Amino acid sequence: MLEIKVLGPGCANCRKLEELVREALATTGIEAKILKVTAMDEILAHDVLKTPGLVIGGKLVSSGRIPTTATIAEWIRAA
Repeated sequence: MLEIKVLGPGCANCRKLEELVREALATTGIEAKILKVTAMDEILAHDVLKTPGLVIGGKLVSSGRIPTTATIAEWIRAA
């Protein structure tokens, strides 16, 4: 199963990113486990200097911005 991590302290942007990830998953029909990562040491381990960060299948795909649902869906399909 695909693992998706939303990295951030739980701010409004982090919650928005998680919502967009759920929408993207619904459009792709792919099953995935979404993890919310709030521990700074784990966030920094992914080389994220600015949150929110998004890790799909172990690969950092976004940092410091909120991508569109369509872009997230493309990343999910490619993972």
